[in-house]
Amino acid sequence: MSFLGIEASLTGRRWIGPNVETDRAAEALVQSTGLARPVAQVLARAGVNAAEAEAFLAPQLRDLLPDPRSLKDMETAASRFLQAVTQRQRIAIFADYDVDGGTSAALLIDWLRQMGRRATLYVPDRIDEGYGPNVPAMQDLGSAHDLIVCVDCGTLSHEPVAAAGCDVMILDHHLGGETLPDCTAVVNPNRQDESGDLAHLCAAAVVFLLLVEANRQLRISGQTGPDLMAMLDLVALATVADVAPLIGVNRALVRQGLRVMARRERPGLVALSDVGRLTTAPAAYHLGFVLGPRINAGGRVGKADLGARLLACTDPDEARAMADKLDQLNSERREIEAQVQAAALAQAEARGLEAPLVWAAGEGWHPGVVGIVASRLKEASNRPALVIGLDGDEGKGSGRSVNGVDLGASIQRLAAEGLLIKGGGHKMAAGLTVARDQLEPAMARLCELLAKQGAGVGGPADLRLDGVMMPGAATVELVERIEAAGPFGAGAPAPRFVFPDAVVRYAKRVGERHLKLSFGDGLGARLEAIAFGAFDGPLGPALSAPGAGRFHLAGRLEINDWGGRQNVQLRLEDAAPAVTE
Repeated sequence: MSFLGIEASLTGRRWIGPNVETDRAAEALVQSTGLARPVAQVLARAGVNAAEAEAFLAPQLRDLLPDPRSLKDMETAASRFLQAVTQRQRIAIFADYDVDGGTSAALLIDWLRQMGRRATLYVPDRIDEGYGPNVPAMQDLGSAHDLIVCVDCGTLSHEPVAAAGCDVMILDHHLGGETLPDCTAVVNPNRQDESGDLAHLCAAAVVFLLLVEANRQLRISGQTGPDLMAMLDLVALATVADVAPLIGVNRALVRQGLRVMARRERPGLVALSDVGRLTTAPAAYHLGFVLGPRINAGGRVGKADLGARLLACTDPDEARAMADKLDQLNSERREIEAQVQAAALAQAEARGLEAPLVWAAGEGWHPGVVGIVASRLKEASNRPALVIGLDGDEGKGSGRSVNGVDLGASIQRLAAEGLLIKGGGHKMAAGLTVARDQLEPAMARLCELLAKQGAGVGGPADLRLDGVMMPGAATVELVERIEAAGPFGAGAPAPRFVFPDAVVRYAKRVGERHLKLSFGDGLGARLEAIAFGAFDGPLGPALSAPGAGRFHLAGRLEINDWGGRQNVQLRLEDAAPAVTE
């Protein structure tokens, strides 16, 4: 049943509110804890009961951090890593070209630097070499090093790992196959012989656990390792940017990492924050949409190792130069992305956005942006989406999934069935290489596999809401309490509330596309709101029209810091006319 009877809002979405069980759980929380109802609604949605509420709102890393040794091969990996350090062996780090790979490499480089050691960084070129270890690169690294550490890649790279000719260890989180590469260690919570309890960790979190175990082994031998808490800014960045679900230990890693980042002690992140014009303490949003895209830009359309080098940089001047370059590359990436997105969306709409898989393929589409465009298609359709760039006889694609649908496992199944040249990933994101003449049958089969997981069942236009609120209740204190239930992101959607039967008191167009407005409840209380991109659709014209009437307004609450003063603002996402009898 729709929430407030809204079957089709101004943007065409059906509103879905909390179910009866969630409402009852929220009421029980209010009664037993005294929490404000909006906070209780967010906790109830997350399945938190009264006994767990206090710990959930103030998660402690020491309580949630798993024992690194619960992961297979961890003790072996840490021991071999320390052996290379103590014996001054030559270490190479082979990293993926995205944020998770870059932060993973920077964690190891930072830790080794503090131990008086250095490592060779190698990041493959996305276009020339593709994802993960390849035979020529591993042979070259192996001939000059004693140990290669593959981060955020390598779990499926049997042949390249075997070709290295030196010890190799893999620290990864991508879905493993039936067999693992023959090497020193494969530490991966998504190995098929793992329990799956830590499957939500990104690669940087796996690397962090390796360093926790390394420090533990150092303490046993009477030595002291580097301060790992100061490295959580990198782990937080990777967790959010790699769209890892913000549940369990990931919540604590991100919350603590944001505090570390706010101290502005890492030159690379300081420089990146400055070019991104980040003037407030960072939130999870900034990691995913301000810092992450700029770090990724090097791997997408520029020099692949630029992001990792920036994150590991200790010289502020050098960091500023690299951040400026990444900012420039990010602008170039946006232009390329816009062109591909327009073509991909048109193709996907022509094919239909109601299928279990939304996909598009085009000649010469840049492989560095297909993943971002897949994200846009996913958002537009609420379906798993895949975008493929065709070149010669092959196509290289990237996909993004929705909650509850494991895209990586389905793509790996496709590869095992011979419909793909290669493919893999994790639940929410995956990549593939497909022969041009196998494109249609491969997509048909993938659609079939995803349908069995329930993809395509939900409506593409549903907006999930946590409850109703009146403008007078939206105080800074309440928003801070709601934020304590975060951070919000993948696996933990930001809470959205409806302000019912609101009267728009003031509306003004801001720039070409945005709408600034003020609304009230008719009882004197008022609230400011901002709707970005409102004039790209029906929201702007409807809400700014003279004598527009009353509306139910839906969105996310945030604290606006302006001129040293804090006030609450609604990030308006949708609206529906309030029908009066």
